[in-house]
Amino acid sequence: MDTKKNSKIPKCGDLPDLGGLKIVVGSKQLRKAIQNGRAQFVYLAKNADPAITDPLEKMCGERNIRLAWVSSMSDLGSVCGIEVGAAAAAVVD
Repeated sequence: MDTKKNSKIPKCGDLPDLGGLKIVVGSKQLRKAIQNGRAQFVYLAKNADPAITDPLEKMCGERNIRLAWVSSMSDLGSVCGIEVGAAAAAVVD
């Protein structure tokens, strides 16, 4: 999975299956998980509003949390098991 926003983005089939993992979805929940030290790996959607993703990317960088950019909000929402798009999601402990 690519970790640079402008690099080649994988197709949905290349996204991991997040089923069975403990995840949080959405920018507010993700922000809390990062601040509380629970986020282990963060996924951000390339087509999401930068006003949402840029601060989350910065928080991850400050806390050395690995992140990956995925192709779209709809793909991210799908692998998270929700029927709407997601700008951000994280695997948590």
